[in-house]
Amino acid sequence: MKSTTPLRSALAFFLLSGWSTVPVLGQTANAPYTLSVFATAPAGLSAPDSIVVRYDHVFVGYGDNHAPDGSDGLSSQIVEYRMDGSVVRTYTVLGHNDGLNVDPITHLLWAIQNEDGNTRLEIIDPDTQASRLFFLGTGPHGGGYDDIAFRGCEAYLSASNPLINPNTAPAIVSVHFDGNQVNLDPVLEGDASAVDIPTGSSVQLNLQDPDSMTLDPFGNLVLDSQGDHEIIIVSDPGSAYQRVLHVPLTWLPPAGTVASVEVDDTNFATSSEGFILFADKGLNAVYKLTTNAFAPGTAYTAADGGPFVGTLDFATGLITPIVTGVSNPGGLVFVDMSKHDSDRDDNRCHDRDSH
Repeated sequence: MKSTTPLRSALAFFLLSGWSTVPVLGQTANAPYTLSVFATAPAGLSAPDSIVVRYDHVFVGYGDNHAPDGSDGLSSQIVEYRMDGSVVRTYTVLGHNDGLNVDPITHLLWAIQNEDGNTRLEIIDPDTQASRLFFLGTGPHGGGYDDIAFRGCEAYLSASNPLINPNTAPAIVSVHFDGNQVNLDPVLEGDASAVDIPTGSSVQLNLQDPDSMTLDPFGNLVLDSQGDHEIIIVSDPGSAYQRVLHVPLTWLPPAGTVASVEVDDTNFATSSEGFILFADKGLNAVYKLTTNAFAPGTAYTAADGGPFVGTLDFATGLITPIVTGVSNPGGLVFVDMSKHDSDRDDNRCHDRDSH
């Protein structure tokens, strides 16, 4: 692998010199997009991955290449940044962090550690730095839990690293609290039936790598089954009207034919005004992707199997590269600059208010 030391040294020089936007060395964004470095890893940290925005602050989880089941007993760091890339504070969580999200009801930060097993959920109040810890353990699939999505009054987790094949256990669960006890209820089975969007035919799933999860602009759950090179869409999750859709992921290499490709985080432009932040675990940096106007509803994905960052056409599953020259892109989020969150949503959900 090509050494990234010269890149990190150059970035550090520009940061110490007071530059607010760091020039990109070696990474290329296709017009009309432009690319800059939002932040580099603080000293001693590595492998930035999950990214989430709370008000005007950005939270990035650093996995530091620790054991994904927490068996090494080491801790991860979650760094809170201002929008100019300067550091506010750092939170230490025991285990390997690989999932972050902000509860839109309570505005608390949910952090998942140990996605391969022995999973822990830490809920942090960034205003007071107080936190509560919940043990999720190892699920019926034999693995852990990876990512979090909020939809209305429900919170969902992806059930990662299944150790059974075929996977007949839940791949998505919903979260409900009973005091200090967390109840995880099945939402999507790993071997559920689905409709394949490109062909319209019915397929039976065998989700061997449920990973990142988000909502699309219509409120559907969007699950990345990373090693399977596919995305699963669940509408009306947990209801009698639940419907499951399947999208196989492909791209066209510069020299070759259409090939399947692995992706990590996928996110959607929710307005024309904003920018994309994505983390590269190999280059140890978080990048900022801008353009004069985003097309609302467009899906962007970090294709670690490319590697590149591109736009995803859900009708065909084809991903078109936008950013190349990256190493291992992972966490990706669209930062909507057209609106500002209120202090608290009007429609509060009792189950999560106390957490």
